[in-house]
Amino acid sequence: MKTLSFPGGIHPKYQKSISIREPLREAVLPDEAVIPLIQHIGAPNTPVVHKGDYVEEGQVLGNSESYISSPVHSSIYGTVKDIEKRFHPSLGPVLSVVIARDKEKPPKVYNRSEVFDHAPEAIIDRVKNSGIVGMGGAAFPTHVKLAVPKGKEIKTLIINGSECEPFLTCDHTLMTRKPDEILKGVELMTDVIRPKEVFIALEDNKKAAFLAFQKIISISESRSVRDIKLVMVKTKYPQGGEKQLIKAITGIETAPGKLPIDSGCLVQNAGTVFAVYEALFCNKPLIERIVTVSGDCLESPGNYMVRIGTTVREMIERHRIGIKKDPAKMIIGGPMMGFSEPNLDVPVLKSTSGVLFFSERSARVYKEANCIRCARCVDVCPMRLSPTEVIKNVKMEDWKTVEGLHVADCMECGACAYSCPARIPIVQYVKEGKIALRKRKE
Repeated sequence: MKTLSFPGGIHPKYQKSISIREPLREAVLPDEAVIPLIQHIGAPNTPVVHKGDYVEEGQVLGNSESYISSPVHSSIYGTVKDIEKRFHPSLGPVLSVVIARDKEKPPKVYNRSEVFDHAPEAIIDRVKNSGIVGMGGAAFPTHVKLAVPKGKEIKTLIINGSECEPFLTCDHTLMTRKPDEILKGVELMTDVIRPKEVFIALEDNKKAAFLAFQKIISISESRSVRDIKLVMVKTKYPQGGEKQLIKAITGIETAPGKLPIDSGCLVQNAGTVFAVYEALFCNKPLIERIVTVSGDCLESPGNYMVRIGTTVREMIERHRIGIKKDPAKMIIGGPMMGFSEPNLDVPVLKSTSGVLFFSERSARVYKEANCIRCARCVDVCPMRLSPTEVIKNVKMEDWKTVEGLHVADCMECGACAYSCPARIPIVQYVKEGKIALRKRKE
């Protein structure tokens, strides 16, 4: 089978064997859940519960009247202990619902049922009410992506199973264990958007997932499942970017400033598709997810099913993961696009794909040197930008030129900084440029 790819990109040390060789560990309920009222791109939620209220597992805690938003639900049975600002992994202190678990109440059982409304509008409503967002890291509300605007048409649906970030194996773990459920979720999405073609994209280091999907597709009685095409994409970072997958699979290059939908394409993460399946077939809101816990500091790295709102501290303690070496850095997400976080009391969110612990040896700090004009950053940029020119003009505060260099199209993947021999923190300069341009337009 031909392996597809895109121009640019890098090959970091993937380090996936640390976690992938371990079995999936089931969820251990937290004694306390911290549920931030914003876990998505869009408007924050307003709490619909009060301090002292008893809440059930799956009950809505916060909602918003804004279309681009997503409700949050209680991941446990218990009593609302506080509604106050708690630390969010990337946003700082945000309003959160803190729940003390009812230890006498067993977790809810979600049984599969085929009885639900298959109408596209009903599916979109269920997805919205279940609080499903993009689980690859972006956390964009899924119901918005499924509600294709008038005048637009989705010709190609791509299920993103590439998982290109080093260390992370949560999607691979899910795909090898739940391929049938993911394919059911794909069917639901095709019922809504009616694409002409559907692809499941897997990097060529995920042959176990490929074979799991291939087996089910080959024996399926559903035509929509049999029509799904499995494609291998090259193991390369950032292969999982929406525009990079579209380019690799269809050959279409998304124009600067445009979205995939403008090219007739829609990309959904494999974990998001599974969450859609659970919402429709099991009436289960998004209250838990698989999290890769890895790095060189842990006694028991692996993939863990974790309830949303579990703090990193409690996750480590209750799952008995164990820290064998003092971490110098903790990263929420992947090492390339994740956030460095000094606080163990931040909660796992809907978009938390990984929690990584690195020792001082692994988390080296480099000193920025002068650019040597080698153009490696230009060669590896998956968006075909000129990072070295962006840096120069950000430093000069020439914002008109920075805007003309299409800095807004930078996906901040970090491939440029990884490749830079001068160890220039290019992504930080890009962010500075984006912030300056936004302020100029306000």
